[in-house]
Amino acid sequence: MTSYWCSTALLPTGLAARVLVTVENGRFATVETAVDPGDAQVLHGLVIPGLANCHSHAFHRALRGRTQAERGTFWTWRDQMYSVAAALTPDTYYELARAVYAEMLLAGITAVGEFHYLHHAPGGGRYDDPNAMGTALIEAARDAGLRIALLDTCYVAGGIDQPLNEVQQRFSDGDATAWAARVAQLKGAEDVVIGAAAHSVRGVPHDQLGAVASAFPDVPLHIHLSEQVAENAACLEAYGRTPAQILDETGFLSGRTSAVHATHLTPVDIGLLGSSATYSCFCPTTERDLADGIGPSVALRDAGSALTLGSDSHAVIDLFEEMRAVELDERLASQERGHWSAAELLRAATTDGHRSIGFEDAGVIAPGARADLVAVRTDTVRTAGTGDSVETAVFAAAAADVSDVIVSGNHVVANGKHSRLDVPARLAASIAAVTR
Repeated sequence: MTSYWCSTALLPTGLAARVLVTVENGRFATVETAVDPGDAQVLHGLVIPGLANCHSHAFHRALRGRTQAERGTFWTWRDQMYSVAAALTPDTYYELARAVYAEMLLAGITAVGEFHYLHHAPGGGRYDDPNAMGTALIEAARDAGLRIALLDTCYVAGGIDQPLNEVQQRFSDGDATAWAARVAQLKGAEDVVIGAAAHSVRGVPHDQLGAVASAFPDVPLHIHLSEQVAENAACLEAYGRTPAQILDETGFLSGRTSAVHATHLTPVDIGLLGSSATYSCFCPTTERDLADGIGPSVALRDAGSALTLGSDSHAVIDLFEEMRAVELDERLASQERGHWSAAELLRAATTDGHRSIGFEDAGVIAPGARADLVAVRTDTVRTAGTGDSVETAVFAAAAADVSDVIVSGNHVVANGKHSRLDVPARLAASIAAVTR
């Protein structure tokens, strides 16, 4: 049994001082307050539950700093993304993803939802193991030290009524039936959830969306929704209905579903997501990097759609920035303050985030939950003088302020250093291997 003592920790009842937790078999055995540390390992600063990154494309990390050259558009960004996708192999994807997941750990992320559509060899050829790329991601997460929900993604069209391009051949199983047969070969574990996803109404035709939704009825189900105005226009032209309406009529919306981005929605769309209890996964740093727009977070929340967060393209890996960006973007759009409290945003990044990717027993410091802890320093240039509060975590702190991270009782990050990897060196080497 291992024990940790926190000077201040965020419990389900709120902030508490002098908190002692014991860990057995990767879970919290006991949680006590107002006690001395004894021989426990001491975690200074503000300790919060582990963060959940609910939407990741690990290989996009190789684009950081490269897609900002000149001016460019979403489509020139996509061309550069396709160039990286074309270069990856199972081995190089493992190396890159392991480094990216280690970077996430340094930022306090203890579980990731990996939206995985890079399935096959260049040109669509099959590896001997049809799940070689997905297996590489699972092993990368394990070796980095965090949990993964592999959201295996159906992607069979280049757009509505458009064929796949050359790079997209790697993404496709041919149709939803073949996709489901391949995914059925993947096996989950204590630290691995096998989830399902459809890329979008662009990437999966209307008549196949229902098959994706029903293939694995007991796992998390994710999809990109209304990220671009052009996506909505194409959908309306082809089907006479919005993407959200298409998802509703194909049985895609439910309490296990996450609509990623959910940026350009009508009031009817918002009502559909809310009434079905579909999660809305916002990725503000990517949405602003790609000039996607500001989604209706408050309207979705008020309709019944819980917020979750992701770093998506990894232009930034910092869930603290994603949290506050939801509120700050809403202020820009409405010219008013005070839409989201710090506590609500932390719930999105912890409890609700973990639930949306299939780890319902994580994201909270309580007996029986997975023993994840993130210590945030309150004495840095960003946090000094702000106090031990949830407002400090959300509106002052950054990923760089994370000092220690415990995942299922394992002390993976200590004093700001990953215990297994030289993360900057591995990032540099793995990115160089796929961008030469």
